[in-house]
Amino acid sequence: MGEVVDYLSDAGTRAALLDMLLEHVYLSLLPLVVSVVLAVLLGLLAHRLPWAKAALAGTANVLYTIPSLALFAIIPAVIGTQVLDSANVVIALTLYTTALLVRPVADALDAVPAHVTAAATAMGFRPVRRFLAVELPLAVPVLAAGVRVGSVSNISLVSVGALIGTGGLGVLFTDGFRQRYLAPIVIGIVLTLLLALVVDLLLVWLRDRLAPWTLVGKP
Repeated sequence: MGEVVDYLSDAGTRAALLDMLLEHVYLSLLPLVVSVVLAVLLGLLAHRLPWAKAALAGTANVLYTIPSLALFAIIPAVIGTQVLDSANVVIALTLYTTALLVRPVADALDAVPAHVTAAATAMGFRPVRRFLAVELPLAVPVLAAGVRVGSVSNISLVSVGALIGTGGLGVLFTDGFRQRYLAPIVIGIVLTLLLALVVDLLLVWLRDRLAPWTLVGKP
């Protein structure tokens, strides 16, 4: 505990920690936002076309089995970015999270009762409006559950990017192991856990605002 207090006593160290935390937020949450949009679009495609659902599910399963460190290293060779470019982490995590969310989104859309969509159609809702106003809101609880898992996964995997030189809280782990200094490792773990907890609570709050009917019957 004394090592941690000493480590945090330096103003420069505290400023560096804030920069690492903000970079970690950017590297983990930007892919989450992008992947939600992609997953909704791909999930809609899978919902509309049964053959597309099987193809997307298979592709997602294969993609998710690729080790994160290997994917971080492969992406620069594929898209021509620099090895230390943070875009590599953003792209890799976007692929992972999209793969994680596509199937739940498609399943949630498939689970929307047929009489509900039929009623919306009878009321004059065109396909796009029906999807945005009826089908997608009903899929929010399932989508939110997947996004919560994806947020924790992203916050954890960003730390792996430090092994190839990207920023974020993972730098604390690599520096701590290299110097055999426990304080930055402990601080990195605590900040990562706190970030995951705060993001999860925000996602629960957002889910409850977007799908208030899920609160019925809850104390």
